[in-house]
Amino acid sequence: MEVRRLHLSDQMLKNASLSLSLSLSLSPSIYIHLLRAFCTTTPIVASSVLKIAEMAAKILLISLLAMASSLAMASDPSPLQDFCVADKASKVLVNGFVCKDPMQVTAEDFFAMGLDKAGNTENKVGSMVTAVNVNKLAGLNTLGISMVRIDYAPRGLNPPHTPPRATEILTVIEGQLLVGFVTSNTDNGNRLFTKMLKKGDGLIHFQFNPGHTKTVAIGALSSQNPGTITIANAVFGSKPPISDDVLAKAFQVDKKTVDWLQAQFWADNNN
Repeated sequence: MEVRRLHLSDQMLKNASLSLSLSLSLSPSIYIHLLRAFCTTTPIVASSVLKIAEMAAKILLISLLAMASSLAMASDPSPLQDFCVADKASKVLVNGFVCKDPMQVTAEDFFAMGLDKAGNTENKVGSMVTAVNVNKLAGLNTLGISMVRIDYAPRGLNPPHTPPRATEILTVIEGQLLVGFVTSNTDNGNRLFTKMLKKGDGLIHFQFNPGHTKTVAIGALSSQNPGTITIANAVFGSKPPISDDVLAKAFQVDKKTVDWLQAQFWADNNN
């Protein structure tokens, strides 16, 4: 049987050799010589070599896309230098803040006041959250961390909420708190975990002071700008309001109840 010789152009050889070199981490020039010799001496399998090279290139592309996807799902970016003090005056829009000229950085950029002072808890929920994030402490930029002080009046509440860009842990400094959180919509349902915390204990994620004395807690968050979504405020106090038809069906109550809730003043206890 006559064997047909397969002729490959230089460009085809370069493409195939580049695919193999990317997959096997060798120089493309080596594969050009190997493929040229291989196709000359054993042309019957040259097309198979090209198919293997093409498959290797596809696998490499999928791997690169997978790595890119994992990076895209990260939270705050990791720092690439000792510090990147936020330049609040810059007009450049980035994810976070651009870096201030290091030669213009001073000790004041790493300093914030206020956590030693009690927050004003004279509001409808009886609590006040005093945050130290990148908006108040420019040196936190790119470091992926912030903290809050939370003051609670007797019977005060920090309503159910979520920091959309961070996880959080809380420690009681003074007094006691009933704290807890609810799991996501899993097969086991929305499970509630609660515990009474005393001085030195820690947990997340809503907090209620059941006692008759003031309570103070410190929270740490894994973002320089974690944000806060207070559930009741977001659901019943959004602007413009969510349709009462939607909320009545979601909460399985009549529209009059929803309308009454939307008419209330929803206090913001974040400072």
